[in-house]
Order: sequence, then C-alpha cells, then structure tokens
Amino acid sequence: MSHLPVVVGFGGVNPAGRSSFHHGYRRLVLDALPLAAQQRTLQSLAALMGVDERMPEAERRQHILAHTLIRKIESAAFDVEQVAWNKRLHLEGGAGQFEFVTSAKQLPERVPEDWALRDIGGGKVAVTLDGGLDMLLPTHRKMDVSSAGQLPTGFDPSNYYSARNHPRGLQLSVFGASDALQSMGIDWDTVRASVHPDQISVYASSAMAQLDDAGFGGLLAARANGGRVSSKQLALGLADMPADFVSAYVLGNVGGTGPSLGACATFFYNLRQAVQDIRSGAVRVAVVGAAEAGIDPRVMDGYATMGALATDADLLKLDAGSGRSEADYRRASRPFSSNCGFTIAEASQFVVLFDDALALELGAQVHAAVPEVFVNADGYKKSISSPGVGNYLTVAKATSAAGAIIGEHALKTRSFVQAHGTSTPQNRVSESHILNETAKAFGIERWPVAAIKAYLGHSIGAASGDQLVSSLGIWRDNILPGITTIDHIADDVQRSNLHLPMSHLELEEDSMDAAILNAKGFGGNNASVCLLSPQFTERLLRGRHGSHAWKGYCERREESVAQANAYDEAALRGELSVRYQFGEGVLESDDLDIQADSIGIAGWLKRLELPNTSPYTSWLASEDAQ
Repeated sequence: MSHLPVVVGFGGVNPAGRSSFHHGYRRLVLDALPLAAQQRTLQSLAALMGVDERMPEAERRQHILAHTLIRKIESAAFDVEQVAWNKRLHLEGGAGQFEFVTSAKQLPERVPEDWALRDIGGGKVAVTLDGGLDMLLPTHRKMDVSSAGQLPTGFDPSNYYSARNHPRGLQLSVFGASDALQSMGIDWDTVRASVHPDQISVYASSAMAQLDDAGFGGLLAARANGGRVSSKQLALGLADMPADFVSAYVLGNVGGTGPSLGACATFFYNLRQAVQDIRSGAVRVAVVGAAEAGIDPRVMDGYATMGALATDADLLKLDAGSGRSEADYRRASRPFSSNCGFTIAEASQFVVLFDDALALELGAQVHAAVPEVFVNADGYKKSISSPGVGNYLTVAKATSAAGAIIGEHALKTRSFVQAHGTSTPQNRVSESHILNETAKAFGIERWPVAAIKAYLGHSIGAASGDQLVSSLGIWRDNILPGITTIDHIADDVQRSNLHLPMSHLELEEDSMDAAILNAKGFGGNNASVCLLSPQFTERLLRGRHGSHAWKGYCERREESVAQANAYDEAALRGELSVRYQFGEGVLESDDLDIQADSIGIAGWLKRLELPNTSPYTSWLASEDAQ
C-alpha cells in the first residue's frame, strides 16, 4: 500500500514575513482578518523587523505595512538611483600620443609592447603610447526597475546565527529550514530516533545559485574589477548548497540529498522527489525547500534586458492619465490584468513531510497532504522562454488526480487554484487559457484562482513554495487572497470558467478539499501539484488507521501543538532562535560500526540496514530454466 506524504511543518520568510504559523499569509489578507488576528500578525512582523516597541501604535502599524510586500527597493539592498557601473572610456593625447604617470608597482605583469616607460623617480614611471588608451571608468547609473518583493525592512537572516562569508541565499535557507523544523513542535532528536538514518532526505536548491558577492557574483567579478577570488565563493555559490547546508548544519542528516532545478518551478521539482520517495517507502522524513536572493542589480539587469521585468517607465504608461509622476511601486505586479512584466522577489520556503504512519506515531500536526506532483516538458517550441504544451499536461494531471481522490462533485465545487500568475502579458494569456480549458474539461464552472505574486513578487525558485504555504493559510483562515493590485481583468484573459477575484474571497469553513498549484519556468519546466486540505487528509488518515489509532494520535498531538506554540510565542517576543550546528557532533570513521547486514552510526538509535536481497533473483532463475 502506498504511503501518503503529509505536511507536518512549514516555515521560511518572504516579503510578507515569517511563514510558520501562517504569519506571512495573514499579511496578504490583513484587512480581512479579525482585529485580534491582525494584531498578532503585526506583532510577528514587528519582532522580525526589530520595530521599536515605544513607537505609537498607529505609526507602528503604518511603518510595518509600508515596509513589507512589494515596494520601492530600499537602500539596504542597493541604491536604485546610484548603481555602481563601469563605463568604457577612450583617452587620447595631443599629437597622436598619450602619456600618463603611475606607480611602478601598478604596472601590469606584462607591459604592452607599444608602451614606452620612463622612470621619473619616487617609484613613479611615465608611460607613453601611440594613439590612445581604452579603459573602464567606475561610475553610477539609475536602474530602469525600482520595485521588488523585498523581505521586511530590518530583517537580516545573518543576525540569527554565525553566517560569516555565507551568501544571502544560504542564510535564508538556514533560517527557513530551522523555522519549518521548529514549527513541528517535535524535537528533532525524537524524529531521528524514530527512523533509520537513511530514511531522512533533504530536497532543496536555488534556481539561480548564489549570485551575490559572497557567491558566484563575486567570483566572476573579482579579477575583472581588480580584486581577489576567495576560497569560499565557488563552493558556496553552487545551486545545491541550500540542501547541503540544511543537511550538514541544521539536521545532521546522513540520508539522501536530492536537489533539483526547474527554473521558476524549482520548489515543486524538489517536492516531486520527496513525494515519490515517501510514497515508495524509501524515505519517511523529507525536508523540502528552495531559497532565492535575486534582488541584485546584476540579476535584475539580466531579466530587464530580456524585457521580463516591469520597468518604472512601463508602469507609468499603464497608469497614463492618472496624474502620477512616479511609478506605483506597490502595484508593480498585476496578474491577469494590463501589465508589463514581473516583479522580482526574494524568499525562502521549507516544508517537512512525514509518511502518514510516522505522523500518527509522533503526534505530528497535519497541515495538508501531497499525493501527487506532476512534471512535463513542452516538446518542440518556438523559443526557450516561450510557453508550450507541457503545462496543459501537468494541470490536467493534477486536476484529474484531485478528482479521483476527493470525487467529481467535490472537484467542481470544493477546489481552488494557485496560479503561477507572473504579471507578464504572455502569462496572463497562456496560463488563463490552460486553467480555463482544464476547468471546461472537468465541468468546473467557476474555479476560484489566487495569484499571490500580486503581493509578493516572483521569487523564482522559491515562488512555488510561496504558493504552497499560502494555500495552508487559506485552509486555516478561509480567505482566498484577491488580486487587489488590479482594477480590471485584461480582455485577452480566458475566464469563462474561472473566478479571478479582485478582492479577498471569504470562504465557508471546511469548504475546500483540494488545491491545484501551478508553476511554469523558463526552458519548459512545468510542474503542478495536487494538494489536499488538512480536513480531508484527516478523513483519509482515520479511514486508513482506524478510530483507535486516531484517538491515540490526537492525544499525542496535543503535546506537539503546545511545543510548537511555545516556539511561536518566543518568536513573537523577539526571541526567535535558529538551529545551526556548525562543528557540532562531527562524525568520524571511528563513529561507525560496520557489519555485514547493517551500519551503526553514533548519535542514531537505529542502525542503517544494508541491502541484502536482490530484486533480480527471479530473472536469473528464468534464465537457468531455459
């Protein structure tokens, strides 16, 4: 019998705040929440942002709201008005010759043949050359794009652990994985003691690797800018480092790692591996995540040159006639409306999955189930960045799988969609057609669609993690975030069978059994997820394990809920802790007990069992019989 992967912990951070306990989701729908829930959300953000408690309440609220979600890029990231640049410059002297003076120590190791050197004393030389000299002049320029989905102002992941020389994406990975782990309310040593060492795996990555100065960005620019390459930039810049860091320093994991890359669907690509391994029984615990730190002028210049980002000038054109003299940065992302490009963002999202039996055994909270993740390529296509047919296949598969589990009627009336919704003209046409045609095929007349990049921007590899975590919040508070940055649906959006709300959609309690989550990435990386609500998941678990087992589970769950809440309350007080154990519990060869049937590992209660049977024995027997 197949095992069911269930979400037992989730955490991270994005422009809306800390993900665990639905804090980030609630920032999206803040104005639709009861007052007490609003205050708790603001308290969470205040603690994360380091807001002065003495600030008057109204001023404090305004500060928090203004410094979360999509907004003009703040100086902590970089100055959009004064971005460092190098400009080509050609210098010439009179009479066809050019002369300059420099220190002898600054001469290149190989002096060009057309340079004539003359010692003028004091360690200086005069250099004369025919023609002129080409050089790069350090200068500054204004970015064409000034908006981004930035993490809350004042939050710095490096403040929570010793993050020296770590690229920002790795800092976010450590924070996100730790937050997800502690949100479970189950001590990690308890989890380790309950499974074999190789039954835990980590599936995490970043789509674009680590591109800031501490990673590949600094590595590639160092020599060209006259600097030096560090010994850490190459190693720490790798796209698989989020999985490696979480395995080594957060979990102490000796099981599998399976970092996957799928452009803007990267989180779902990692999730797919986890779901497959848990369903097969190969893994019982999976930590899944992605982290991306793309708010960097070099990265943004690349996307802007492609015409992919919403520029300030194009945003002003969208609002022509409004009297605005400056782009509306808060409304830079406008999915399924008149739009001009996506808004880049940064985020880290992690979830912890157990198989269903382990969840009951340890009394874990169950926030959702992930029975299926589907991936399909586009086949032959016009260009690497253009959409193709693959996403039609993944959405149809995920929808069909959901219907098979929850039933045809429930699919039609009790499901919703988390759209990729990038806010590009191409996406609004292609994805709306995919979703609308799928709805027609399955008889869904008014399919509710959320597009949360309107608030958060596009965090590339972590973006589909934003969608999953937001879906958990929808089930918790019964509010589907509306696309509040738009005032109309574009004429070319296909929506005969879709409901694209422009204001928050209040749902009846326990009225949604499943969500279809969709992600599309450059290169034909299409992924769609069938996600089951916690209420429907509980029905499945009670049916499989029986009422007696369920009663015992509910009793054990009370303790994990209490421990999880204690972690959240500490975080609200500004006492957020991050699990990071560099140099602790380091394993050496002497810590292994190797036997023919198993390996004992220090710190692990159960032994790692070695494979001692062949799945191909019958094949040999058949051959012998011939």
